[in-house]
Amino acid sequence: MSTQTQQLNKLNIFSLKGVQMRTFHTTWLMFFVCFFGWFGLAPLMPTIRAELHLTKAEVGNTIIASVAATIIARLLIGKLCDTWGPRKTAVRLLLVGCIPVFLVGLAHDYTTFLLFRLAIGVIGASFVITQFHTSMMFAPNIKGTANALTGGWGNLGGGVTNMVMPLIFAAIVGFGYTKAEAWRYAMIVPGVMMLVMAYLYNRYTKDTPAGNYDETGHKQTRTKTDWSILTDWRIWALMLAYAMCFGMELTFDNVASLHFVDTFHLTQSSAGFWAGVFGFMNLFARALGGIASDKVGKKFGMRGKGLLLAGVLLLEGLGLILFAKSGSLPVAILSMLTFALFLKMSNGATYGIVPFVNAKNVGLVSGIVGAGGNLGGMLFGFLFKSSSITYVEAFTYIGYTVIVVSVIVFVTKFQKQTVPDTQTDSSKLAAAM
Repeated sequence: MSTQTQQLNKLNIFSLKGVQMRTFHTTWLMFFVCFFGWFGLAPLMPTIRAELHLTKAEVGNTIIASVAATIIARLLIGKLCDTWGPRKTAVRLLLVGCIPVFLVGLAHDYTTFLLFRLAIGVIGASFVITQFHTSMMFAPNIKGTANALTGGWGNLGGGVTNMVMPLIFAAIVGFGYTKAEAWRYAMIVPGVMMLVMAYLYNRYTKDTPAGNYDETGHKQTRTKTDWSILTDWRIWALMLAYAMCFGMELTFDNVASLHFVDTFHLTQSSAGFWAGVFGFMNLFARALGGIASDKVGKKFGMRGKGLLLAGVLLLEGLGLILFAKSGSLPVAILSMLTFALFLKMSNGATYGIVPFVNAKNVGLVSGIVGAGGNLGGMLFGFLFKSSSITYVEAFTYIGYTVIVVSVIVFVTKFQKQTVPDTQTDSSKLAAAM
């Protein structure tokens, strides 16, 4: 069978040859652009907070809103990937999602701003498409690495937006616009990027190596979902794990600039730079988690993958507590890089397990676990809106919670579908998907 119509078992990140590699690069870039639009407002919050006269609780509510809508959206998008196919799902999500990104500049009070942030949160569901689509294109022996790379490079959008949006904002102010006008016009940039991405996704990807669902008849065989998977504890353990790692990543992307401004008295641009450094760890750290998951899985099976995930979660929790106790900017940055490394490795290690939990319902499982990330981000948001809890205390509480979840993952047995069995029969898995 031609490599053009089957899953790849090797990953050449410098190649655009074949539908698999074109899809690989297009799907991570799609998530990158969506992340840019999703968190484009976060580094501008010091200005927005002052202009809209937002209280700490109101800022916290906007943080919660930015991730809350994504919980339901990720569950829905997972199902749509199973039925429509990832290509149609991605294009439609981009076209619908760019609307609130363009229009958020019309917000002039707390209520309208909150509603726009809620609507923008829907585009965070793009992550499920990325993981689903990558799983369709690559063989089991490389899925963990491929998923980690597309997810990590997509998450990189969070780092880039923290660095770039303050610069776009400053450039607009430099042209003579007020700060109140500048943050609104700045959001036009990610909106345009999403429109361009919709065209590229439609033009350069296919649902599967063999073609689109409409062409292969795949859609008609996937309309029935096995909801019995909801009784599988492994899925909920992975959901909890992802709540602790990706949920914390979303939270940190939202509050980092405010934390650095309020705690260490940095300017908005400087705070955005250091918050961006956190996001730039995705360039390699999430991939490192996925690669390690594949390597450990090859030697020790699913039990090894689970132990790896538990270990990096434990180190993430310890790093978070260290960050919370940091009394100076240099120590805060060093500890931030430490917990960021293990947090992003946890992201990759989680999705190194996801494709193997239930091969017949990869989209739904991806959606459930992905929704867990946003559920964690939403729940953590309540800590940061509280008037009785400081940001430092919130980081500390989250650190301890991550450690508890690492223990839960440690005792969970990911054994029902072992890696060696799957890897020796990749064609069977491909057919099931």
